[in-house]
Amino acid sequence: VVENEIQARIDNIFSNLERLEILSSKEPPNKRQNAKLRVDQLKYDVQHLQTALRNFQHRRYLREQQERQREELLARTFTTNDSATTIPIDETLQYNESLQSAHRGVDELIGSGTNILQGLRDQRVTLKGTHKKILDVANMLGLSNTVMRLIEKRAFQDKFLMLGGMAVTCVIMFLVVQYLT
Repeated sequence: VVENEIQARIDNIFSNLERLEILSSKEPPNKRQNAKLRVDQLKYDVQHLQTALRNFQHRRYLREQQERQREELLARTFTTNDSATTIPIDETLQYNESLQSAHRGVDELIGSGTNILQGLRDQRVTLKGTHKKILDVANMLGLSNTVMRLIEKRAFQDKFLMLGGMAVTCVIMFLVVQYLT
């Protein structure tokens, strides 16, 4: 009853503080700051009172709960064990089988991962060998291209030599025919 009365008075103080806050905003500017500061201080003090009341109520509730539990514990009558002292082995057995199954599954996943990793390593070795062979062929083609270019250049030069030689021979034959006839 006393706590409810205190709570009602605190609520009344809060509503009065809200009205005071509205009234403080209507004060002249030179007094308004001081009035708001006082209202804020009052709000702070009332909040502390509210918190103190809640702490008191919480401690009282915990004390009452402890007393109830103590009374229940003291009022309980203890008896010997019943004849039903069975152990739920079926659930434990199923749990153990599930764990073993999960363990096997994880082992299979690890084995599969190891096989995949080994396959990737083998592929890497194969790709390295293929890359080396491709580089060797490319180097040979590079040499072959160089040799082919030299041969084509030589053939081009030989064609000009042949045409030049034919032209000189024709000129010489023409001059010989002109000079001798």
